[in-house]
Amino acid sequence: MKRRTFLYAACGGACLAAGHVTGCAVGADRPARRRPNIVLIAADDLGYGHLGCYGQEKIRTPHIDRMARGGMRFTDFYAGFTVCAPSRSVLMTGLHHGHTPVRSNSGSSSLRADETTIAEVLHRAGYTTGGFGKWGLGIQGTPGHPNRKGFDTFYGFYHQVHAHFYYPYWIWHNDKKMPLPGNEDGKREQYVEDVLHGKAMAFIRSSATRSQPFFCYIPSIVPHVELAVPEESVRPYRGKVPAKTINDPRKGYIGSDDAYAVYAGMISRLDRHVGEVLSLIDELGIAEETLVLFTSDNGPQGGPWKPLADFFNGAGPLSGTKGTLLEGGIRVPLVARWRGHIEPGTVSDHVGGFQDMMPTFAELAGAEPPKTDGLSIVPTLLGRPGQKEHAYLYWGSPKRTQAVRMGRFKGLQVGKEPWRLYDLDRDPAEQTDVASAHAAVVAEIGAAADEAYSPPREQFGGTRVGIRDFVSGPRITEKNAR
Repeated sequence: MKRRTFLYAACGGACLAAGHVTGCAVGADRPARRRPNIVLIAADDLGYGHLGCYGQEKIRTPHIDRMARGGMRFTDFYAGFTVCAPSRSVLMTGLHHGHTPVRSNSGSSSLRADETTIAEVLHRAGYTTGGFGKWGLGIQGTPGHPNRKGFDTFYGFYHQVHAHFYYPYWIWHNDKKMPLPGNEDGKREQYVEDVLHGKAMAFIRSSATRSQPFFCYIPSIVPHVELAVPEESVRPYRGKVPAKTINDPRKGYIGSDDAYAVYAGMISRLDRHVGEVLSLIDELGIAEETLVLFTSDNGPQGGPWKPLADFFNGAGPLSGTKGTLLEGGIRVPLVARWRGHIEPGTVSDHVGGFQDMMPTFAELAGAEPPKTDGLSIVPTLLGRPGQKEHAYLYWGSPKRTQAVRMGRFKGLQVGKEPWRLYDLDRDPAEQTDVASAHAAVVAEIGAAADEAYSPPREQFGGTRVGIRDFVSGPRITEKNAR
């Protein structure tokens, strides 16, 4: 069977009409009061196997696990690319990695004025829009600045390097710097994820009282290293996991002598924040008109931090880490909750990716999206027939490495080497090359890659920054900060 979606209930018929949504899988006789609010939470470098609902056994993620039990968990969902900015470019524009505007990870590459984001589409459709976290698609003074890309308000980091630090002494609020005095002169009193979480919660609370729907985008920086989280989140793991020293090779960045416990605490704190968002939505009485999605921008961190991925089995049954086009670098969690509309306890193996968010959100908003490479997954979410399937998904560059997912098969090519082929149904860890047994499939994948890739347009931005721009105090000169 090409696609297997396991549902406790299903319904037919059109579910979207006249700019509003009617529940299908649950409560079909109870229409939402308006077009749904959308809350999109995207972790940073969280692997396919880091959550309990995806098999994690050492890190506690009870709130996201409960979210999965109350909604839908996707098994075959993919990030836009293997690293941050290009992946976010795919997410925001709906164009896969062979077409998306920002394909470098320079830290400050910018979208152009004529390149449309999800936030712009929703804003034009009457949504109040807010972002809280890591942007990565345009710094101050560029056309990719979030306020120029559809966000009414944005708190956080525009340059990717700014988002490396959990105790910066300032963050952006729109086009102004917002000081964090608790982190001045080397103090570590304001964990930036907590600050941003508070701003997101305030946005949801205030937006819920308005007549128009809202879009809340929460691109968290957890668990991107550096290794830092308040002690209360580390304490449950100290002594329960082996002590492990991991020094950050970048001067001034925080490492740890109890790295496993700290890393687990970081993910658990993110999970707690997700739980608080869900609880707030319930408290406000808007759970039946609010779609909440949780995902990640790529696979788990490798390099000096690969012991973390290995110890926690961060990629689950997959091979590879962040920066690779193996499944572990690009296949990510996606959990969706929309009470009264998404059937609880649903698991879908529909093959989709970040490019699908643009047409999905546009359909829910009753808006017309720009031309994209995505397909709306509304039928899958609502448990109704008519879900369109991708002919293929594409990532990479023929000059380096490129990959194509086509049905159950995955093609991988390094430079001019022959295509390798993996049957993901039988071999999700990509251990056995079956190209010789499926020559026709290899040819079809090669043709798809040729069709999918277009040379990137000129990148602009490229502002160089360093730790001193965001962090103060003596740690900036320390070889191994603690």
